[in-house]
Amino acid sequence: MASTATQTDQLDSARAKGAALQHGTWRRQDHLSRVLALFERFLADAGFDRAPWLAVAFAAGIGAWFGLATSWQWLGLLSLCIAITTMASGFLRSDGNFPFLRQLLITVPLFVAAGCMTVWAKSSLVGPPALERPTVGWLDARILERTEQPAHGRIRLVLATRIPGLGPSSGNGTKVRVNLAQDLDQSGLRPGAVIRVRARLMPPAPPMLPGGYNFARKVWFSGLSATGSVIGPVQIRSPGDRGRGLDLLQASLSHHVRNRVEGSGGAIAATLASGDRGAIAEEDAQAMRDSGLAHLLSISGLHVSAVIGVTYLLAMRMLSLSTWLALRVRLPILAAAMSALSGVFYTLLTGAEVPTVRSCIGALLVLAALALGREALSLRVLAVAAFVVLLLWPEALVGPSFQMSFAAVIAIVALSQSERVRKYLAPREEGWGARGVRYVGMLLLTGIVIEVVLMPIGLYHFHRSGVYGALANVIAIPLTTLVIMPMIALSLFLDIAGAGGPAWWLVDKALSGLLGLAHWVSARPGAVTVMPAMGVGSFLLFVAGGLWLALWRSRLKFIGLVPAAIGTFGLATLAPPDILISGDGRHVGISEPGNAGLLVLRDSRSSYVRDNLTEIAGMNGDISLLSQWDGARCSRDICIVTLGRDERDWHLLIVRSRDWVPERALAAACDRVDIVIADRWLPASCRPKWLKADRSMLTRSGGLSIHLGDRRVTAVSQEQGEHGWWHGRQD
Repeated sequence: MASTATQTDQLDSARAKGAALQHGTWRRQDHLSRVLALFERFLADAGFDRAPWLAVAFAAGIGAWFGLATSWQWLGLLSLCIAITTMASGFLRSDGNFPFLRQLLITVPLFVAAGCMTVWAKSSLVGPPALERPTVGWLDARILERTEQPAHGRIRLVLATRIPGLGPSSGNGTKVRVNLAQDLDQSGLRPGAVIRVRARLMPPAPPMLPGGYNFARKVWFSGLSATGSVIGPVQIRSPGDRGRGLDLLQASLSHHVRNRVEGSGGAIAATLASGDRGAIAEEDAQAMRDSGLAHLLSISGLHVSAVIGVTYLLAMRMLSLSTWLALRVRLPILAAAMSALSGVFYTLLTGAEVPTVRSCIGALLVLAALALGREALSLRVLAVAAFVVLLLWPEALVGPSFQMSFAAVIAIVALSQSERVRKYLAPREEGWGARGVRYVGMLLLTGIVIEVVLMPIGLYHFHRSGVYGALANVIAIPLTTLVIMPMIALSLFLDIAGAGGPAWWLVDKALSGLLGLAHWVSARPGAVTVMPAMGVGSFLLFVAGGLWLALWRSRLKFIGLVPAAIGTFGLATLAPPDILISGDGRHVGISEPGNAGLLVLRDSRSSYVRDNLTEIAGMNGDISLLSQWDGARCSRDICIVTLGRDERDWHLLIVRSRDWVPERALAAACDRVDIVIADRWLPASCRPKWLKADRSMLTRSGGLSIHLGDRRVTAVSQEQGEHGWWHGRQD
């Protein structure tokens, strides 16, 4: 009877549901419930882990603030996030249904909004008014920071001073950075010194060309209003002290190491010991970059982890010798505390820059996980480290250092958590030779994966990337962590007794081997890939695909290969711009037919100008003067250029001098050409057929990149929006 009653109740319930579904409202709710259930099942099957995705959401909010142009768009993003959270809170009640979907729709938008507000607030608080135009004058200032750069023959000083007429806060104290020639250095030029100096100051430079290095954004978040150079000797009103504490130790340590090992080898040793990178020769630094070994020159996760790891192992060995301690104290926790202190000390000693602090935070979280018996290296630990760093330095997100370091660690963690890799590394009965081959193979595979992950980042920021970095790092990383760094520490210890000479000789030979490896790898044919400036869209496709692959656990993660493949296709079909124009109009680069090289208007002595033109054009070819090209007819005042593109000829008029030109003659010349380029203001009567890039336009637009095939013009201003570092130079 009970069974019959139950069946009757179920039948009645089904009939009632069927009757309810005859109404449109109930039908829509049923369809919506099915869709929500489908998304809930997807999140559950794919292994939705809230912590990593919250860090990604926080970073996405920061990135959106940089990418969106106006304050109204930023407010629109915040409003949208709050609306999604509010609607999800009301619709998805906390009754146990759809737990994953509830976490996704409520917390993720909140973290996106939090990221946007964090970077917006920091920009408003630390961004100073910028110098409007170049100026030369006397400054009464106090030295805040001093950085020696012997490889460039200069001392870099950060000064606190007053510049009358600087922006809305006229006369208020501000920070500027100046370069002082090394031969003008004096013993009293130390932090705290009060000086009087004549300096040439420049406004922080925006990108010279679209896709170029944004120096103005960097100094905006550093609180600098201008940069420049010192003219003549410095008058010291009140000398600074030699420093105290870690500052004095860092300077003394750097000088000591460079005195023990000469050349770039000593500079690299000083970098590893104290974080001082100023003495590395440019050709050696470039070889390290082209060989994929530049990360060894920046105190980061590799170095901090090596210091902490060695300290942990030594502490465990030494503490275990005491029976009393072993019986009464949890040695792993004590060793973790000691290694944490060593990591913090090393971070402070090497300058406590953002990459080093970021690495130290990550290493401390790993130690905490070890002490608590948790998995030491996981995406959750990495997510917490990323969140802490972005909360303190949100501007780091758009820099290559943050992107490369976290991308590399995400790749390592995702690879180590792969089922096939775990089986490959699982303990088994085998000889030491087979085990060594297996681990070398794993090291090579890790290097290849990291190289593939980092290549789009390198191409986006630097427009070039090393190809053989995986192979070079198989040798360089063990050499640095297992030989060079321990030998430097041993040499410094032996120097206490004056017996460090032989150890320093070994350090010199090991560093010479490292530099030799870098130069050999960078000189191989095809060692460096050069590409034109990559669009933000292609770069974001790579990022989205990589994060999708790394953060999901099921086979659905391979969907991330789709955006990565689309980004690769876009990169492969990327065409260099036909014409590049700097923001001041003085420098013009034109791609030769067949991309054989780059034609330039002026033979600049500045490596900054040459590097910008060749990197944005994606060329390693020769640079030639436009006046020597067969397709150009140049006089002292102008150049008339004819470019053949897509079965038609484009005619350009480029003004070379600032001498007076009769207006009627100029207007007649403008009428006959498609594009006019000038570094000065041109009258309204100059009307070319398509584009007039004179001083009036370039002041508003910044540098230009022109593709003639689809008549596309990209301007620096399109990448800047209403952010303070762009408007700061025009107010």
